[in-house]
Amino acid sequence: FLGVCGDEFSVLRSPQSVVFRDGSWPIPGERIPDVAALSMGFSVEDDLSWPGLAVGDLFHRPRATVLVTVKGVDKLTLPVKGISYPIENAVPFSLDSVANAIHTLFSEETPVVLQLAPSEERVYMVGKANSVFEDLSVTLRQLRNRLFQDNSILSSLPLNSLSRNNEVDLLFLSELQVLHDIASLLSRHKHLAKDHSPDLYSLELAGLEEVGKRYGEDSQQFKDASQILVDSLQKFADEMFNLYSGNAVVEVVAVKTFNSPLMRKSRSILQSSSQSETENPYNLAYPYNYNYSVIFNIILWMMIGLALAVIVISYNLWNMDPGYDSIIYRMTNQKIRMD
Repeated sequence: FLGVCGDEFSVLRSPQSVVFRDGSWPIPGERIPDVAALSMGFSVEDDLSWPGLAVGDLFHRPRATVLVTVKGVDKLTLPVKGISYPIENAVPFSLDSVANAIHTLFSEETPVVLQLAPSEERVYMVGKANSVFEDLSVTLRQLRNRLFQDNSILSSLPLNSLSRNNEVDLLFLSELQVLHDIASLLSRHKHLAKDHSPDLYSLELAGLEEVGKRYGEDSQQFKDASQILVDSLQKFADEMFNLYSGNAVVEVVAVKTFNSPLMRKSRSILQSSSQSETENPYNLAYPYNYNYSVIFNIILWMMIGLALAVIVISYNLWNMDPGYDSIIYRMTNQKIRMD
């Protein structure tokens, strides 16, 4: 299990094929995707002169890399202590380059590539991920409905100061439900974790950030949510590590705020959910204006008229007598008679 905690890059557990050296070497935030690519055995455009990652077994690379980005917190106190590296210049990053490399090199073997951001309703699946995670909740409405099903985490997770009636708390818990469902759905397709193609999982969680904005970072709700998130991440890491028989790397990036002003604009969970409920609480269709009936009738009768015209013209052409009904043949016959 590999984790990045706030401004630290911590290696809690990793397979033998990936070697991390003990030291306090800072890693640039924009090079985190390169670390993931090199650990999987892929090459990068710019050489990574970071001594924290050593050359491991090139013939036994990890079969999966899992990256979980947690926004809105400086540091997560994970239960297992390992090697830590400081992160400098925390800027937005993505694993698109790694996903493209996997898709290009292993297109025939259809690897599992899943990139998901529940708070933005953004999902990207490649290969077998479309069939494995076809039942995965990805929209805000689906996530909320999933929480109130019989086999959700609400029945077993201690909420403490969090509430089932608060929208922010529910959306935070729904992201934890996504972690549980990913491991659960993948356990039904264990054969995919044993093939030769590497898999990639990239998840972005923003629920803790919304809890901090709603209650404050010194509140009991934020502390309980942080502890619940830490426990869920540890459980998720253990499940993914076991599903891949100890040959998976799981990464956790905890970032309070990104330093880059060009950060991708994301929709606030609280804002999106509250607006959707206040503007359309009963899920009704949007109202039509007074021009709708006029435009509808114009298009409808124009289509019917054109269809009838085509039918009449086609019928007359089919039953036409070229010798008497066509002016071309009439002129030709008269010319022949005159000659």
